[in-house]
Amino acid sequence: MHHPSDLREHIAALEGIGDLDRIEREVDWNLEAAAHTRYSVERRLPAPLFQKVSGVEEGFRLLGSPAALSAAPDKPFARVALSIGLPPEATGREVVDHLVDTWSRPGIPPKTVGREEAEAKQNVLLGDDADLTRFPVPFVHHGDGNRYANTYGVIIAQTPDGSWTNWSIARIMMVDGKHMTGLVMHPQHIAQVWQQWVDLGKPMPYALVQGGDPAIPFIGGVPLPDNVNEADYIGALIDEPLKVVKAELSDLLVPASAEIVIEGHLSIERSGVEGPFGEYAGYIPTETSLQPVYSVEAITYRDDPIWPLVAEGTPVDECHTSQTIGMAVGSVAALRAAGLPVTTVWGSMYSAGHWYAVTVPSDWRDQLPGTTPEEFARRVGETLYSTKFGHCLPQVFLLDDDIDPADEHALLWALATRVHPVDRKVHFEDGPILPLLACYTEEERHAAHATKVVHEALLPAPGERQVTSNFEHAYPAEVRAKVLARHQR
Repeated sequence: MHHPSDLREHIAALEGIGDLDRIEREVDWNLEAAAHTRYSVERRLPAPLFQKVSGVEEGFRLLGSPAALSAAPDKPFARVALSIGLPPEATGREVVDHLVDTWSRPGIPPKTVGREEAEAKQNVLLGDDADLTRFPVPFVHHGDGNRYANTYGVIIAQTPDGSWTNWSIARIMMVDGKHMTGLVMHPQHIAQVWQQWVDLGKPMPYALVQGGDPAIPFIGGVPLPDNVNEADYIGALIDEPLKVVKAELSDLLVPASAEIVIEGHLSIERSGVEGPFGEYAGYIPTETSLQPVYSVEAITYRDDPIWPLVAEGTPVDECHTSQTIGMAVGSVAALRAAGLPVTTVWGSMYSAGHWYAVTVPSDWRDQLPGTTPEEFARRVGETLYSTKFGHCLPQVFLLDDDIDPADEHALLWALATRVHPVDRKVHFEDGPILPLLACYTEEERHAAHATKVVHEALLPAPGERQVTSNFEHAYPAEVRAKVLARHQR
């Protein structure tokens, strides 16, 4: 199928499956657009496209929930699937498999085009004219520290020696028209690149990209290995080079079809007060932190630009679709590289990315002779918690693959009936954690260290386990055939 090459084709694809809501009346960027977006997410309504936004030039638009769960019947992952080159009917397992398969393929480097071919260069603002207040930067939650310029875009940064270009996603708060500040947290890649510039005593050139190929922000949340360029991975994912164009102020290459590109430098000091902001765990904290400051020195944009908006909160929004799938993909790759038999990994979106299920084939004992279930669970934990994203996985559940963990109903049943209330847990104490994880105490979050756990919830060996009491297993094939004949007419 045709992969949408930019945000506008993605919007057309959503409209084609009845998953877009064009809102013609004027809405305010101050809370109202985000409130519409959050309402649509919580009720699985079509993605809202705000055609008229107050306080900005006519034609400047906002798109809410571009990659949340879909409103299209029987296509819950349609927005995600369309973003990464799959048909809208793709299942959660197929999404993970597609991304894992791409992980092992050679990347396809991007293709540089001239500015005359780049829609992102249709309008150029430099110097004092490059001002964020000209755009519908949304105020997302009542209680946030300010408007948030980045909820679903990527930050492009390059190491000083030019050997690694990283495209990553992180929240960025608007301070005023000429400055922003955002989370730069180790061990994330944006922090690794920034630290190299800090060590040289130089501010880091950056480009903040809104829109473009819909795969860009989604892959920005996939924990690719160090020194792997996301642009190359995206090329392999969509099976063609991504078109890029030189930035205005640096040698950075930015997506040619981007809606908006903001350029400048990221300070070496942590002098910006960032936050608070309603986060993916589903709560609005009151804390702030000191973060580096982004200067706004140039802005390029398409005619009638569209600014993507994610109204983060309780599940399921883009922070849950992109983060949990991204962590699942990284987990599958890490576990298979360690020689462990793994069918798939799934991060429960409804747990706000706090629960991850690892499923394994029923013959895992044959593949790991002499290994006990507890030892298997320990090896899973040792593998995952040694990765750079292991601090994001507070609870991991080791399950048989007789269930599809992407089916949240099946997953909940398996967790309730197979996880022992007290025993069969492997603890990994005093390890690094992501401070945004809400399941920990305030003291643990501030220390960024706490205990993580792998729940060993494996069934007995085949031939020793109980039969599942469901349609597939509790009735003879000839009886099931009669029932299916009645319902498949």
